[in-house]
Amino acid sequence: MSEASERVADSVGNWVDDLAPDWSRPYLRLARFDRPIGAWLLLLPCWWSAALAGIADGRVGPRIDHLALFFVGAFVMRGAGCTWNDIVDRNLDGSVARTRSRPIPSGRVSVVQATAFMAALALVGLAVLLQFNWFTVATGLASLGVVAIYPFMKRITYWPQVVLGLAFSWGALMGWPAVFGRIDLSPVLLYAGSIVWVIAYDTIYAHQDREDDVLIGIKSTARLFAERTPTILAAFYTAAVTLIGAAAFTAGAGVVFALGLAAFAGHLAWQVRRLDIDDSDLCLMLFKSNRDAGLILFAALTLDALVQHWW
Repeated sequence: MSEASERVADSVGNWVDDLAPDWSRPYLRLARFDRPIGAWLLLLPCWWSAALAGIADGRVGPRIDHLALFFVGAFVMRGAGCTWNDIVDRNLDGSVARTRSRPIPSGRVSVVQATAFMAALALVGLAVLLQFNWFTVATGLASLGVVAIYPFMKRITYWPQVVLGLAFSWGALMGWPAVFGRIDLSPVLLYAGSIVWVIAYDTIYAHQDREDDVLIGIKSTARLFAERTPTILAAFYTAAVTLIGAAAFTAGAGVVFALGLAAFAGHLAWQVRRLDIDDSDLCLMLFKSNRDAGLILFAALTLDALVQHWW
């Protein structure tokens, strides 16, 4: 199998393909380091929660050390989660055009090698987690059950995106207790808002595989919503903005955040207006744009803390 044929369709042109040693590339692809968008989307609720705690605690902003730890943790744990997903889905991935070149179905990495790699990533994630207080450690460990069951959900329900939302939004429950050692109403509202955000953006992503999913019997909200997707996404995105806004204002956010929330809402509205569920390239682009939407929200929370601290 040629080097080019081993690249997943949406990972062409990245540092793994261009710079990484040949022996490491299958493992880096297994962890999706060639496609970091998923790690960013896992990271952003962590950063939102840390910034939210900064507002509530009267700090100048989120703790820099916490942001750095969450950054490392998100990338390695997303890698571990993707490896687990590929182990579980190795037979299904071989039947889907976009995923048959992944390292396990293509034969570049064995299941045993993938399992060992996943364990190594998980140990790095544990080392990061142990830098926080024990309440935060326990909260982080509680997420593993959700992560473990996610790959199986697409076989039994048209709502696997809900379980993905529970897993990918868990960071909303992490940044706050890292500061306060407890979970209050604000992070719970943030978690709920992030869940509906994840359901919406992953529905966009799932439209890339809709036809293949029908053939192999995989369920998703993309199949469930079908032509109604834009209308339903608008409802989910509205709920996300409402819940995230409630979380921030409950924590004491002010005008600067409100302006940023409006920009966040505008970005989500733009996605809904642009969406064409039959255009796979556009679906991928809109899905990836959620990193920018999330960074807008993080900047709004951080700047609000700064302004409130100094003024």
